[in-house]
Amino acid sequence: MGIFSKNKIYITDECEPAVLTKKEAKLIKKAVNTVLKAENFEKSAEVSVTVVDDGSIHAMNRESRGVDRPTDVLSFPVFDEDFGVGLSVLGDIVISHETAVRQAGEYGHSVDREIAFLTVHSMLHLLGYDHETSPEDEKEMFARQEEILSLMGQKR
Repeated sequence: MGIFSKNKIYITDECEPAVLTKKEAKLIKKAVNTVLKAENFEKSAEVSVTVVDDGSIHAMNRESRGVDRPTDVLSFPVFDEDFGVGLSVLGDIVISHETAVRQAGEYGHSVDREIAFLTVHSMLHLLGYDHETSPEDEKEMFARQEEILSLMGQKR
């Protein structure tokens, strides 16, 4: 059984109307699986990804981080190796599709690349990376993001 078949990735589009395309959903799954493979994560993993609009992520950002503005992505690590079901539940990712589209335009790349980037970034947070702890940690995490995005064919 390969790495792509043992992980459980739940994707929910909470936008009204729904905005996530099938291609974007497949890209999110590929990003999650590529991070796990690149990080040599050998257990079965469970990750939930929810796609929302700016209003929803703004409220979550204010409630969870005390930051009163929308953001592009939030990560909610669980840090529990195994809930007795044979899966390592890593946590939840929340992506603002609205911000992803806007940032893709600002950075001059595709929405696919931005969604892949946000998913990879958040997955690294779920695995314990933190770019806000020190300049060295930031450099390490950002370099790792680019390596993984390159593996996915999503270079800048």
